[in-house]
Order: sequence, then structure tokens, then C-alpha cells
Amino acid sequence: MTPDEPTAPEAVSAQMRRAKAQAFTDHTTVGLVHNEPDGRVTIACACGMQLTNGPTWSLDEHIRLHRAEARFLALAAVAPAGIPRLVPWPVPGVETHA
Repeated sequence: MTPDEPTAPEAVSAQMRRAKAQAFTDHTTVGLVHNEPDGRVTIACACGMQLTNGPTWSLDEHIRLHRAEARFLALAAVAPAGIPRLVPWPVPGVETHA
């Protein structure tokens, strides 16, 4: 391709791959698991949220849900306009950083 030739627009899939990778990076657990006096176990996420177990969920389940929600928000933010969606977009009350 020469400098005077028009460049093709970037494929949406490339934007979506980058968004997924960024969500993975932004939502990794950091540090060690802490055992709290009340019996909960917690670990920090790179985004600043404290992940924890609860009365009906494990720490592992919270980590998995947190990462899935982060991936969803990142991918949904860069998905092409008009693509059919299972969840209405934007999600009311949720701020995204795309």
C-alpha cells in the first residue's frame, strides 16, 4: 500500500479484541487473599474493587462474575451500532470508559 492509497477502516473485531484484552488487564486480582475476622475472604482487583465471598457465593464465583461483567462492558462499548443485543445498551446507570 502506498501513502496516497486510502487505508481500510479497522475491523471491528480488532477493536473488540483490544477491549477484551484491556478488560483482562484492568481486572486482574492483586496481592494475597485476606481472611477477615468475620470469616469472609477477600482479594483486591486491579480496578480498586475488593472482591469477597458472601453468604451464598464463593470468592471464586465473585472473581468470575466480576471479570465477566468487565468483559461484557468493554465489548459492548465497542460493538458496532445496530448489532442485535441480548442486554439493552447502554446499560442504565452504568458508566463505561470506552
